[in-house]
Amino acid sequence: MGAALTLCTVGQLACCCGSAACSLCCSACPSCKNSTSSRLMYAFILILSTIVACIMLAPGLQDVLQKVPFCRNSTGLPDSVQVDCSQAVGYLAVYRIYFILTLFFVLFAVLMLGVKTSKDPRAALQNGFWGIKILLIIAGIIGAFFIPQETFGKTWMYFGMIGGFFYILIQLILIVDFAHSWAESWVGKFEETESKGWYFALLGVTFLNYALTITGISLLFVYFTHPDSCDLNKFFISFNLILCFIVSIVSILPAVQEKLPRSGLLQSSVVSLYVTFLTWSTVSNQPDKSCNPGLLAIVGGGEKNPHVGFDVESIIGLIIWLLCVMYSSFRSASNSSKLTMTEHVLAKDNGAVRNDQDGLVSSEGGESNDGGESGGHKVWDNEEESVAYSWTFFHVMFALATLYVMMTLTNWYKPNSSLQTLNANSASMWIKAISSWLCLGLYAWTLVAPIVLKDREF
Repeated sequence: MGAALTLCTVGQLACCCGSAACSLCCSACPSCKNSTSSRLMYAFILILSTIVACIMLAPGLQDVLQKVPFCRNSTGLPDSVQVDCSQAVGYLAVYRIYFILTLFFVLFAVLMLGVKTSKDPRAALQNGFWGIKILLIIAGIIGAFFIPQETFGKTWMYFGMIGGFFYILIQLILIVDFAHSWAESWVGKFEETESKGWYFALLGVTFLNYALTITGISLLFVYFTHPDSCDLNKFFISFNLILCFIVSIVSILPAVQEKLPRSGLLQSSVVSLYVTFLTWSTVSNQPDKSCNPGLLAIVGGGEKNPHVGFDVESIIGLIIWLLCVMYSSFRSASNSSKLTMTEHVLAKDNGAVRNDQDGLVSSEGGESNDGGESGGHKVWDNEEESVAYSWTFFHVMFALATLYVMMTLTNWYKPNSSLQTLNANSASMWIKAISSWLCLGLYAWTLVAPIVLKDREF
């Protein structure tokens, strides 16, 4: 699957140069729906921008730039031909990159309002012109570095916090949907085959997730609390542990099992493990240093670095963000989407088929009747009758994802505060704590909704 997606994305990149390159390269690519390839290209743009932003935050880059001849504080050129390269690194540089990228996705969200099929003239903007789009983003980023920094950092920080929080809600929905889809798939295969292998796989993964959850909670109590202090950390850890226990019990209640026969402890274990990670993120952002030793101090590597950098909690958060972005890019809505309301986020299978000269390829990605020898493009349009996903909502989601990763890279940092609070601040702590409660609340609602809303079919 990964190779197929990579080839499909490379094929789209080749189309930047025009129809000639497209016809030459797409013949080597696997069959790919237009709705999938376009989402993957936008994800590629977002991930590439994130890589550039990480380079801007790389420790030691400031010292390297001082050795570049045209940068200030370097030697070899007079001051009149030197520029201040410090503006190209640090959190403000990250803010500028994601400012342009957010505007890009917001612009496309507005442009794609009301698009129903790919026959709309605006479909060409959504599914093509990749080279022009990338050039526009690059030009915008270069121009963003000329924005005065007096009020830009603080103002954009507030936009980032609000947008990042809303993306957290979408990410929670995707994670809960993933948990339901995973259990739905494995339980379904067990019921169809009655294989003991699937039964033991269900038990094994569930046990492993709960074992990791209990271990994680125990370590949080050991390292982030003290007998006579750290009451707030004790509250976060204990309260989330109790909530995880409650939702696990609810998931196996007879009333829930009657409405959702494939619901069980596998979903609860996945959610509990993710909530444990959010709890760790919460206490890791505790401003009180006596209750927040930092991972390096725990493993014996010294005190937490107070300067701009990447801690383990941020890296794991970025990995989860990346997985959610890719999940939303190529995942199709399933039965569980009715519970989690992700039918607005994920693409629907609209039953479209690809018409080749000598055969058909279904939307499930099957082979053509001519054995794959037809001359049609491998990236084919499956949205002639109706779009597979809301183009506007997709761009809104990516705009919020852009703001979220911006805040994650800068540790939800308040620009006017001291560097000593960069990796630990109350704003980030409470955002992560509220996120954990929303995750548990959302999962609990997916369990009780079929019981409460009796007139609705799930």
